[in-house]
Amino acid sequence: MSTLSFESLCLKDEDCPSPTRPQGVEDEFDTDLESDEESNQETSISELYLQACKLVGVVPVSCFIRNLGSPAMTLSHHGLGPLGCKALAIALVSDMHINTLELADNHIQAEGAKYLMEMLRANFTIQHLVCCTGNMPLEGTRNGFTDEDAKYFADALSTNSRIKEMDLSHNEFCGKGGAHLGQLLANNEGLEVLDLSWNHIRMKGAVAFCAGLKVNMMLKHLDLSWNGFGNEGALAMGEALKFNNTLVHLNLNNNRLTNEGVGMLCRGLEFNDTLRVLLLAYNSLTVEGALALVNVVKNTHRCALEEINICNVLVNENFVHLLEVTCQEHPSLDVQYGGVGGFIAKKPPKRVDPMKVIQDYLDQRKLRLWDFFRNIDKDGTMRVPVADFRKAVQQSSIPLDRYQIEELIQRLDRDRTGMVDYR
Repeated sequence: MSTLSFESLCLKDEDCPSPTRPQGVEDEFDTDLESDEESNQETSISELYLQACKLVGVVPVSCFIRNLGSPAMTLSHHGLGPLGCKALAIALVSDMHINTLELADNHIQAEGAKYLMEMLRANFTIQHLVCCTGNMPLEGTRNGFTDEDAKYFADALSTNSRIKEMDLSHNEFCGKGGAHLGQLLANNEGLEVLDLSWNHIRMKGAVAFCAGLKVNMMLKHLDLSWNGFGNEGALAMGEALKFNNTLVHLNLNNNRLTNEGVGMLCRGLEFNDTLRVLLLAYNSLTVEGALALVNVVKNTHRCALEEINICNVLVNENFVHLLEVTCQEHPSLDVQYGGVGGFIAKKPPKRVDPMKVIQDYLDQRKLRLWDFFRNIDKDGTMRVPVADFRKAVQQSSIPLDRYQIEELIQRLDRDRTGMVDYR
């Protein structure tokens, strides 16, 4: 493999297709409508791509040519390989339309990653990058990024503030990869969404990654599920949460955490006022860990948690009581747990339709449903934040329990937008 430089991405001048002009057209008519200019540019990029494919010896992907000019380019499962990625990178250097690039399951490997990262140094429009291996890692062709490849991502994105979202799930990042990606987070000032699920970031790699997260000032959504962070990683994550003030969503599902690890996370949550969603399902937790999580919300005034997922954890009546009390003080809190008293799929008691309860309540007082919502909606926008709606209902004299209120919210906010729309 030849040494990579930015020049290695670019064709020589004599290899590049030059635009031709019909005979008889004067210079004064060189400037045409904007749509024609865009069309010419797409043609130029298409020709450049075909020339690049010929140069590196790969078959062009027709899907790429057909979708030039679209904001999203999906090239997953096309078997690009390293050289196919090089041809693509050559064309994308000058593209000004694509902002989302999906390259899942293409066996890009280290060589392709280099070309891709060099392209991102010059491209000014791509904001969303997907380089995972797909949801079924045993099928199809992997990109197979390893620890060494993580360095290319770190080097390229440390100075790139344009990429907002990146999916590197289902790869093979381990200890050194975690360190490189931690460096990426420490230096990057643009990335807001990062998916690293289904990798092997653990132990020293997890610690190094969290050190980068600790000083990161942009990331909002982080998926680390299925990595095996363990308690050592939980300790580092807890330390990072003490200082990080931007992360809103953290997925640590299936990371070999125990009650001890959750306790370490909780020590970080005591100082954090931005994290709203914490997913901890399918870890080795018991009711002890569940109690610690709810207690940190109850006892920490600044805690912003609104959703905790421990859906596989069996709890007891003490937990249920603590949650009830905590929800009175933090009405926006939603904790998903497995069941009470050893029954995971315990069928809940049948409850009256919450909308019927509200309607009966209003009918008795000769009020309209419209009046009920308008009383909550102080701004008159016909949309109410879920937290405000939940609090208003709880403080009213309407005979609804917590489960009925949650059922009502799920109906009125089906898309989980965080807003109740009563138009």
